[in-house]
Amino acid sequence: MTCWVPGAAGSLYDIDNLPYGVFSRPGEEPRVGVRVGDFVVDLAPVAAAEMLDVHHVFQERSLNPLMAEGRLVRESVRRWVTGLLSDETERDLVEPSLVPLADVTLHLPVEVADYVDFYASVDHASNVGRIFRPDQEPLLPNWKHLPVGYHGRAGTVVASGTPIVRPSGQRRGTSGPTVGPSARLDIEAELGFVVGVGSTLGSPVSYAAFADHVFGVVGLNDWSARDIQAWEYVPLGPFLGKSFATSISHWVTPLEALSAAWVPLPDQDPEPLPYLGPGDTQGLDISVEVVVNGSIISRPPYRTMYWSPAQMLAHMTVNGASLRTGDLYGSGTISGPDPDSRGSLLEIGWGDESAFLADGDTVTLRYTAPSASGGRLALGEVVGRVEPSAG
Repeated sequence: MTCWVPGAAGSLYDIDNLPYGVFSRPGEEPRVGVRVGDFVVDLAPVAAAEMLDVHHVFQERSLNPLMAEGRLVRESVRRWVTGLLSDETERDLVEPSLVPLADVTLHLPVEVADYVDFYASVDHASNVGRIFRPDQEPLLPNWKHLPVGYHGRAGTVVASGTPIVRPSGQRRGTSGPTVGPSARLDIEAELGFVVGVGSTLGSPVSYAAFADHVFGVVGLNDWSARDIQAWEYVPLGPFLGKSFATSISHWVTPLEALSAAWVPLPDQDPEPLPYLGPGDTQGLDISVEVVVNGSIISRPPYRTMYWSPAQMLAHMTVNGASLRTGDLYGSGTISGPDPDSRGSLLEIGWGDESAFLADGDTVTLRYTAPSASGGRLALGEVVGRVEPSAG
């Protein structure tokens, strides 16, 4: 199947990708589009012209109405868009709605309902344990029995490109606590999962129902103020050291685009409890690049993550907590076993205070995955520039 859009065939945004986003042109309201090559397809007029049953969802300011339609609609819309972009007879209909990326403004794609962040990399968790508890076992006793996580702040999830103002807060000082701008501003390269269909309060969601509830994935940077976090997190966990900003990509890659990226998880020992699924629960083969000021400093591999996306979803709801359209959950820092595959500056620097971010630094996270056609596809990148503290 060949895409007729100029420059799209063979690119990282070929017809086997087709991520969704929200865009606007000068003087117009934001609405839903799909990326192909270096263009955005303005879906609203095309869907209206073809009298698609769900044409109204493409006129909205977020992906939430489309995501809430559920898996069957998600798959049907993808087949429709794929047909539009591969069938030359559709070109006259679609081409007037192709908008160059350079001519649009991209927006936060999802109205985020709740945000949960996990801690699913055994390498990251082990590294952090060795850094902070060098005389103890790096993993705490619960870590290999459940996906550890915390409830974050949905209101500070921002779109890629949004400046990140250096946070201030209370920190440990030599003679007592002090307050001021964080001196240890860090990043966490993560993958985010966006919920499309909610669930009923009191009814856990099975790991096997993952694809019925999760719409797609985003790149995610969980910015972290390590000095604020270190002082506050005992005994209740992350709070102000994490809640000031979380960046996600403009593009949401639907699960169907990742059909060739599923791989077996690393061995899970001990065997998880039954609600977390059988041993063949799968992870994703997604490659990440961490770029600081234009230089690649690390290449974390998502395929080494210990807990799967479906297991994280099952654990998040095992107590009966409900899902809502727009819920976002992050994987936690993606780190591999080697020094050049670590996903945070805390690990990369390993005690070097100069490893943390300075004002003016720009961080870019890039993601690619195997595509169904045998090549590679790109997930949306995540960019953030550090601005001086406002306080």
